[in-house]
Amino acid sequence: MLAIVVIASMQSVAAQQPAESATVSGRVADPSGAMLPAATIELKNLDGGLVRSIISDQEGRFAFDKLGQGRFQVSAAAPGFETSIQSVTVSAGQTAHVDLVLPIARQEATVVVTAVSMNRPLAVETDPRAPRQPLPAHDGADYLKTIPGFSVIRKGGTDGDPVLRGMAGSRLGILLDGQQILGGCSGRMDPPTAYVFPAAYDRITVLKGPQTVLAGAGMSAGAVLFERDIKRVAQPGVALMSSATFGGFGRHDEMADVRVAIPSFYVQAVGTRSHTGDYRDGNGAAVHSFYTRSSGSAAFGWTPDDNTLLELSGALSDGQAAYADRAVDGSRFARENVAIKFDRRMTGSVVGRIEAQSYYNYIDHVMDNYRLRTPGMMYSAMNPDRVTFGGRAAVTLLPGGATSVVVGTDTQRNVHRGRNVMGAASADLATRTYQSAPRVEDMRFSQIGVFGEATSVVSAASRLIGGFRTDWHRAVDSRACVSAMMCPGNSASRNDTLGAADSRALVSAFGRYERAIIAGGTFYVGLGHAERFPDYWERLQQDQTTLKSAFLTTRPEKTTQVDGGTIWKGAGWSGSVSGFYGKVRDFVLIKWTPGPALTRNVDATTMGAEADLERTIARNLKADVTLAYVRGHNNTDNRPLAQQPPAEARLGLHYDNQVYSFGFLARLVGSQTRVDIGSGTIVANNRDLGPTSGFSVFSVNGGYRLTKGLSLTGGVDNVLNRSYAEHISQGGAMVPGFVQTERINEPGRTAWVKLGANF
Repeated sequence: MLAIVVIASMQSVAAQQPAESATVSGRVADPSGAMLPAATIELKNLDGGLVRSIISDQEGRFAFDKLGQGRFQVSAAAPGFETSIQSVTVSAGQTAHVDLVLPIARQEATVVVTAVSMNRPLAVETDPRAPRQPLPAHDGADYLKTIPGFSVIRKGGTDGDPVLRGMAGSRLGILLDGQQILGGCSGRMDPPTAYVFPAAYDRITVLKGPQTVLAGAGMSAGAVLFERDIKRVAQPGVALMSSATFGGFGRHDEMADVRVAIPSFYVQAVGTRSHTGDYRDGNGAAVHSFYTRSSGSAAFGWTPDDNTLLELSGALSDGQAAYADRAVDGSRFARENVAIKFDRRMTGSVVGRIEAQSYYNYIDHVMDNYRLRTPGMMYSAMNPDRVTFGGRAAVTLLPGGATSVVVGTDTQRNVHRGRNVMGAASADLATRTYQSAPRVEDMRFSQIGVFGEATSVVSAASRLIGGFRTDWHRAVDSRACVSAMMCPGNSASRNDTLGAADSRALVSAFGRYERAIIAGGTFYVGLGHAERFPDYWERLQQDQTTLKSAFLTTRPEKTTQVDGGTIWKGAGWSGSVSGFYGKVRDFVLIKWTPGPALTRNVDATTMGAEADLERTIARNLKADVTLAYVRGHNNTDNRPLAQQPPAEARLGLHYDNQVYSFGFLARLVGSQTRVDIGSGTIVANNRDLGPTSGFSVFSVNGGYRLTKGLSLTGGVDNVLNRSYAEHISQGGAMVPGFVQTERINEPGRTAWVKLGANF
């Protein structure tokens, strides 16, 4: 309705426009050809000095009308991009079209990135291939923890669970090239980010809060998009991007991305491998944390013109990882993926873009207590798997004026199964037993949604964005037992909801106002609402009243949240400030201790803020600071909301003369006394263990550009060899040969070096 009103108003204005007036219109895009929303467009009359500015819509479009004839300068600016300028001459009654491409304002190859800033309202875009400190990431969660507002539930060397603004699990959507993947482990050993090697992607985009309906259903905390860029080439060519990282405790990562392209076709292959041994904390104590991960992907694409793409892709990955927080390790993390996508952009039509995608994803995970650690007398293994089919189709409509509307549908169907062996007499017997056993389904889920999101320019410097989606969910419980692997006879663990189905229709919606305040600067405020279907892990536990299955009694979570802030870029200064305040009805909270584990719904209030600031102190010398704070309260029980990270600040100072670079990073983490001991999120060890004191960690880095396409960077993390643990780290377990700690201690002093090549 809002879009219709805005369109009608614009058409009325257009009807009153003088016939002899001139118009300058066009689009703004990044180097990959993707259209840039929220760019500030400035029009300067070179003959008369008149200056006007507007912001681009969701498809990167802009238009200046009611102009007299003459010479004009058009410039476009956006945070994270360089400014682009063009000149144009128009006559009375003429419409001039100007397309602007904004180069990405990337750090030079020798700069080690220590802070990531917001690029546009509630969105952070980063280059995962740029060198960074701390030690360059080997999985998705490890990378995300460097972005203000993110924390990670730590369990050792790898596979932490990302937390955005104090919210984890299915509240945060993880999409790989538009595909939502789901882990298989009932103990959350393999969150979706465990299958991500960040440097295999061209761009990572974080969307904060319930402020879009395009990414998927129920993502109340936000969404993370791991994306690859494909651009049609004008001439045949080969591109190679590779890197090798070496660090303390036996760490080494390798990555190679090869793209061979002619104007109409391309082939791309990406391979990664990462390995490390057990690290030692600041006290010199070894932590059971080694891992080996590898992945490979290939894509074949057809690009008949600059606006059309058809791609078929596939991926395989596997690995093993040791964990210090539990009685088993992960000896298999196999993933298979096949996807096909189509993207067509059109000009001069009411239909501006058509996109469609379909994918298959399979996770085969094994956890056991004998392959990666000293076994005891009993040998056990669990082998869950998960198969997911998904798809999405959307159309971007350009009904006229400066309005664009994206409408579409998405769907997903996934089945979770498992097989296991408990208490076998030998490792060989345990392996043979579970491998020969049939896989048994325990739950299945399906979802289909329809959505629409509109962007409308309402004045020369402001716009409205709004969206709505409805999702139909269904879950089926196939478990024979609740909170137990076996439940013979009349066992109290027998599942009273075996065969039951839970079907819900849920809605999400948002509206946001954005206004350009200075060149490259934007103020925004939005209100969003998201309804989230309870996930697999939340439905596994017992009901707090009946002590039976919580499958049917766990209600959907409803989040209503206000987001606001500003982004700016000035002479020598740039930065952003964002804040949020939310009410969560039926927040899904799990009480883990004292047992049994109970899933319950409570009402909660959340609030917090993030900020980043960069200052050019002198030529080649910059300083940056980031801040993040979150506070959650359980209103039902009048106590703090569990698993909330403490306040955190990062201070960076770096020098770069385009050949050499040197830098310093200080991470300052406050104490956290607001806890609800025993309560937490979807895994037994994701619970509050007690208050924690603050800590500080200092790191240094440097780099040298060998040639234009070859760089060498390195650093030392935790220079002072501090012994510390994160507040939301998981609890330490008794692992033979290792010292048990209350929380998982982080690595001590760690040196690293990275060689990057881009040809």
